[in-house]
Amino acid sequence: MNIQNPAGLWVRVFARVIDGILITVTLGVLFSLFYGDFLYEKWTWVDILGIAYVVGLPVLWSGYTLGKRAADNRIVRVDANKNVHIGTMLLREIIGGMIYSFTFGIAVVVSAIMIGLRKDKRGIHDFIAGTYVTHNKPGQS
Repeated sequence: MNIQNPAGLWVRVFARVIDGILITVTLGVLFSLFYGDFLYEKWTWVDILGIAYVVGLPVLWSGYTLGKRAADNRIVRVDANKNVHIGTMLLREIIGGMIYSFTFGIAVVVSAIMIGLRKDKRGIHDFIAGTYVTHNKPGQS
């Protein structure tokens, strides 16, 4: 396993916040245009489109979402820094998210501690999917 420049907790949180804001504002504007309500009552659409964003965009864009790109983070597989594929992202986001939900957030706290303290900066969802998040520090290519 060759983990290079693992992204720490706060730069990963920053990327998630940016993604959350982008998803909420974009979907809010679309719902306003179509339904006349900023956040229409059909939360299922928000969920479906949000999942499509966090699962699909990294597959199509070499491990980046817009938030990760802004934070200069990238999701990669631990096996020789290869790009993620749809199966990897489904494991990471869906199965990892289910574990976080089923444990009532306890696993989120454990995962945050793991990312904050482990040398490889991998959380539970990273271990499930065989991924890590790399961070290009300023001045690196």
